[in-house]
Amino acid sequence: MADRSKRELFELAGSLTRAGRSFVIATVVRRDGLTSAHQGDMAIIDDAGQFHGWVGGGCTRPTVEREAAEVLAKKKPRLIALSPEPTEPRAGIVALPMTCSSGGTVEIYLDPVIASPRIVLFGRSPIITALAAVAHAIGYLVDVADPDIHADEVPGADRVFTSIDAPELAGAMFAVVGTMGELDEHAVLRALALEPAYVGVIASRRRYSLLRDALAARGVDVATLASIANPAGLDLGAREAGEVAISILAQIVALRNGVAAAAIDGSQAAPAPPVAATAIDPICKMTVTIETAKHVAEVDGQTFYFCCGGCKTKFLSAQRGKLLP
Repeated sequence: MADRSKRELFELAGSLTRAGRSFVIATVVRRDGLTSAHQGDMAIIDDAGQFHGWVGGGCTRPTVEREAAEVLAKKKPRLIALSPEPTEPRAGIVALPMTCSSGGTVEIYLDPVIASPRIVLFGRSPIITALAAVAHAIGYLVDVADPDIHADEVPGADRVFTSIDAPELAGAMFAVVGTMGELDEHAVLRALALEPAYVGVIASRRRYSLLRDALAARGVDVATLASIANPAGLDLGAREAGEVAISILAQIVALRNGVAAAAIDGSQAAPAPPVAATAIDPICKMTVTIETAKHVAEVDGQTFYFCCGGCKTKFLSAQRGKLLP
């Protein structure tokens, strides 16, 4: 592969990373016999299944695409060996058939690069500042939006917007509203419009009750209102801004990892309910509870579940692209 092509792949990897998208880097690490791939050839397979680069022609590409999808789903690297007559593989290698009759063998290392989750914070307060710092510290991409916000107030933010309607906020996996005032309704509606996996509102139960009634009057359905976390965060007995921020992020981490929050007050926890059936979002790789999934698509007789509308749109766009000549 020419140096220019590799530079383009590295630039693509940077672009995908900045956009918060996952992908797989495929690298030819060994070849033996007649094969069009050469040691060092590279390709990127993105989270929509698009293939960029070269690791061999029609004999290897379909297999690499299929294996890359599994690597992203499991978030673990894999070394595959393609040969006309796969034999008992060496330790750590997955042996697969090569469909060409050239007789060559090629080994390809598939390395997943998992996107950092993105969270958008609406508001300007000590809790928002603390939450931005904590989320950034554990690898989240952080957007903060408020008409009066200044970048130096939230050093943990990756991006700061003075409009809560900024189109760049689309695609966030998580949203927290801490506007604490007249923008509450607008901010919650905007957060819901992003269709994230989590919406939390920082407000007392009394104030949120009034906000909830106002949202219902504006047409927000009961199921959507029930999905909003309030008070946002796990009940850790938090009082200070930093403690509240940790409780909110703990709730988000539990949701992202598909686990229920444990009892923390020292009392005996109630028996755990039956584990709900789940599926993996093929785009962002989040765990989705099938029973409550809002975003579902069926392709070629197979049902796919998504954490948000953005992931569903990306997936369907990729499928339409595969059908084009």
